Amino acid sequence: MTAPLTPLALFPLHTVLFPGGLLLLRVFEPRYLDLMAECLREGKPFGAITQQPSNVAEGTLRKQRLEKIGVRAELIDTDSNSQYPGLLQVRCRGLERFEIVSSFTQADGLQRSEVRLLESDDELAPAGEFLPTVRALASAIGALKNQGSEPFLAPYEFDKAGWVANRWCELLPISIEAKQRLMELSDAAMRLKLVDEYLRSKGVI
Repeated sequence: MTAPLTPLALFPLHTVLFPGGLLLLRVFEPRYLDLMAECLREGKPFGAITQQPSNVAEGTLRKQRLEKIGVRAELIDTDSNSQYPGLLQVRCRGLERFEIVSSFTQADGLQRSEVRLLESDDELAPAGEFLPTVRALASAIGALKNQGSEPFLAPYEFDKAGWVANRWCELLPISIEAKQRLMELSDAAMRLKLVDEYLRSKGVI
């Protein structure tokens, strides 16, 4: 059965949000400040969607294009910065992936879409061959905490292949386009396998 369509306002990013991931935003454009207010007021998520450079140039500027698959994001908390009036700092959590079916742009430039929500990763445990990758992630998290950084949201789900793969994808120094393709994969085991191969090729594990 085809999943029903869901209305969703889009927030373009120059990064990739993964399900379960932490997204930090500094919002200052009026249309997106209005969107954050709407999400807070109505308790609903927005669509985090990656914006890539287009192959088509317009004048001296290269146009941007939105990917077709993104991740719904829910607000965790917001903080108005008194030092910079009009700037809102927002923390968000990645939910499930979605696929854009149709879109329209409001007069203020905010894009709203009808989207189809995609299935979440199966809750399967990492295969035994990937345990070094799981242990390496735990070590990386410990090292980051010692440096005063905590880039991931609790709970830490080391027993889930999709969660481990997603957190590694957020850490790896790979292109935004590569991260996007990994996020789009519906097979969590394959996503983890590709991460494992990359870590082994770089001598990380």
